[in-house]
Amino acid sequence: MTTTKDQLYINKVIKGDTNAFAHLVDAYKNMVFSLSFKMTKSREEAEEVSQDTFIKAFKNLHKFKGDSKFSTWLYRIAYHACLDAIKKNKNHNNSVEINEIIYNQIASIDSILQGIERKERAKMMNDCLLKLPEEERSLIWMFYFDELSLIEIMEVTAITEANLKVKLHRARKKLLGIVKENVAPEIISHYGRK
Repeated sequence: MTTTKDQLYINKVIKGDTNAFAHLVDAYKNMVFSLSFKMTKSREEAEEVSQDTFIKAFKNLHKFKGDSKFSTWLYRIAYHACLDAIKKNKNHNNSVEINEIIYNQIASIDSILQGIERKERAKMMNDCLLKLPEEERSLIWMFYFDELSLIEIMEVTAITEANLKVKLHRARKKLLGIVKENVAPEIISHYGRK
């Protein structure tokens, strides 16, 4: 399942060529940092989690069997490293900006937000997402922003398919409710002033 190029570097590392690991780091550092930043909401914390992720991956590379893509295996390590960091630091900063891709992915929420300037919409959407519990927010990020398949999310989180579908459905429904509750009054007051 993993790419031939990734497997080539993995084999080199396992055989003792530690420099070959730099190619894997270069290929996946943005993915790992992006996930870490979204989950921890802190640049410094994300850099630390990213470093920890690659150290854990290096130490456990011999355990990678190729049953899934290397990127999925690495994503799983990063996801759990983020959860560990969040548990250690309950007072993490919740000021991460929401990426515009979310708006394209969640059409029903986007239709509610039409007519509001893009910057205001981004702030409101970010505020709504931050009201979701950590697990639900992470699932929304993985599915919509990172565009992971259900199978990849199952591999990362160790949640069964049926349970994952239920959790995603509930998270979307909860997010839609939060958006309706928090955004609709602002739209009404905005247009009421005109």
